[in-house]
Amino acid sequence: MSDAGPEADRTPSVVSRLIAPFVDRSVAERLVISIAAILLSIAVGFVIVLVSGRIAQCSTAAWTMPLTGIGFCYDPIQVYVVLFNGAFGNPIAVGEPGLFNPNWTPFNLSLGLTLSETTLLIFTGLSVAVAFRAGLFNIGTQGQLVVGALATALTVIAAAPLLPEGPVGGAVLIVLGTAAGAVGGGFWGAIPGALKAYADANEVITTIMLNFVAANVAYVLVLEVFRAEGSSVVATQYVPEYAQFLPWFFPQSADFAIVALLVGIAFIGALYYLIEHTSFGYDVRTSGVQAAAAEYGGVNAKLTTVRAMTLSGALGGIGGSVWVLMSEGRWMASIPTLGFDGITVSILAGNNPIGVLPAAFLFGILKGGALEIGFRTDVPTELVGVLRGLIILFVAMPEFFRMIGKYAGIGASGPGSGVRTDPDETDEAVGTDGGEPDA
Repeated sequence: MSDAGPEADRTPSVVSRLIAPFVDRSVAERLVISIAAILLSIAVGFVIVLVSGRIAQCSTAAWTMPLTGIGFCYDPIQVYVVLFNGAFGNPIAVGEPGLFNPNWTPFNLSLGLTLSETTLLIFTGLSVAVAFRAGLFNIGTQGQLVVGALATALTVIAAAPLLPEGPVGGAVLIVLGTAAGAVGGGFWGAIPGALKAYADANEVITTIMLNFVAANVAYVLVLEVFRAEGSSVVATQYVPEYAQFLPWFFPQSADFAIVALLVGIAFIGALYYLIEHTSFGYDVRTSGVQAAAAEYGGVNAKLTTVRAMTLSGALGGIGGSVWVLMSEGRWMASIPTLGFDGITVSILAGNNPIGVLPAAFLFGILKGGALEIGFRTDVPTELVGVLRGLIILFVAMPEFFRMIGKYAGIGASGPGSGVRTDPDETDEAVGTDGGEPDA
């Protein structure tokens, strides 16, 4: 017998102890991971700003490192102060006597822009989260948003002459336009869902390709058929002002409506209930955990796949509706990448509908604050995009260890069992966790 035997036996246990904390995580641990990822990204972003400031050229150093006396063109402390303070409209009086700005009001342009981004990201984040909970990777939320936005604009423009002007007619048009956006986005999401269920097509590839199809088909339709007369850009005519979400309290240029945010929060609650407390939600969750076991338990996995992708697409389409009716007032070719941003929101939220709200608000702050950085500093706003990427990188890293543990047989069943079982997911699948969601 070789002496290497005992050492070889001890090695797996050491590796198991190192990896196990990253493999099996409770809801609280996942929340801690998200917070830690944000703090770590801020620390790494601090270093990146310093390095960028060292490479850049300037006549006067904006920040000097204590003790060393080394100068940098960018002040990382100023970057973060402007980023987070500016996103709220500068409530903190930086450099002035007193802590708070006496002239600050919550109904300001900067906070309105932040909440506008938050509102739009709620819908795209929910769209991605639904698909992820079903075990599907919907990378096509952007295309579903484009289709939903176009369906909304065309429906409202066509129906407006048939209804009286005023609050009643406007409310009907908003509901009608939102429903059209949901139908359009749902249809576009059902296509890759059906291809996945009945043709075993990879939904990542089909949804990515459908993004290009949606963007280009919509562009050609508007360019050749629905373009507003005399418009210098590829865009439809504006929907009537009374059929848009009104920016109560906030400036018109903020492109934000409190009603739209409240609708988004209502969708969060409704989707949480749907996923956690209905038979459809049970089918989605069990299919996402283990499709084969779900089918054995009586779940129609193929139909559930189509339904989940349809619901995911409908939520993305509603996001497009809100973009038209709240922010832009028409469909135009330069649609922001809200669908792709929804992926990052869903990842940070742990694919939990409740977590989508704070995640969307965080990314709304980063986007709104980036505008302030561009106005108030010489720092490139692209560095804020780096910060967003770092947050997702650090949130996703524990999933890497979780994947390693899955293949190494490390988890709740113990090392060497050959089966990795997530306690949270298993409890959800059998319905014994009391409805506690993933974080």
